[in-house]
Amino acid sequence: MSNTWGEKVLQSFDGAATQYNRAARLQTAMAWRLAGHCQRLPIPSGRWLDLGSGTGLLADTIEQRNPGRVVERIDGSPSMLARNSRPDHTQLWDLNQSLQAWDDAPTLIASSFCLHWLSDPGIRLQHWFECLAPGGWLIVALPVEGCFPQWHTAARQAAVPCSALRFPTSEALMASLPKQQIRRQQQLRFSEQASQITALLRPMQTIGAGSSTRSALSVKQWRQLSAHWPERSAQGQVRLTWLIQLLVLER
Repeated sequence: MSNTWGEKVLQSFDGAATQYNRAARLQTAMAWRLAGHCQRLPIPSGRWLDLGSGTGLLADTIEQRNPGRVVERIDGSPSMLARNSRPDHTQLWDLNQSLQAWDDAPTLIASSFCLHWLSDPGIRLQHWFECLAPGGWLIVALPVEGCFPQWHTAARQAAVPCSALRFPTSEALMASLPKQQIRRQQQLRFSEQASQITALLRPMQTIGAGSSTRSALSVKQWRQLSAHWPERSAQGQVRLTWLIQLLVLER
């Protein structure tokens, strides 16, 4: 992806900063899950980072579950960083670029719902792992290929383009990682239901996550897509399923 794509993504999140926390339900749930892993792992004291921190949902939750720890929040969106509860522990940084070199390498790098927006998620993930101090931990969660099967099915059946974002494959993410350092890998499925597909997809627009490299559909195409959406319940509700990859590595 080009720099123009990265700028488009950041502009979208910038514009959604004030409403992000109230609408980011899945991101909040994953923040609690990742923070729980951090609480149970023997992570050394030192520099703890939340990459792609946004408004600080993950960083706040890690701190709540690990009293006394301070998590540095790093993101490319100034408006998102401005919403953090710890503005003195934020850093504006383009995460498509290499991380800065610290005198004290981080002992924790955590990231949630960030990597799939970057230009080469697998290379970024490898770089983040290599930035860790010996004995440090990398904990990430992100949507991967296999997300939104209902959307893809409906697009095929309606013969319209699928405008959903392309997600990285789990295989591509892990190709450059040392297999012997992976302590946990898990795929989690989460489903949401609503009365119509616009209600399912609106939260993504609300939090700034509606950017796509594919062309937008016309009103007619959206109607065709809706008519072919599978898995309607007896009450007429439609479903959308996320596939989230969780990875935990020890340096």
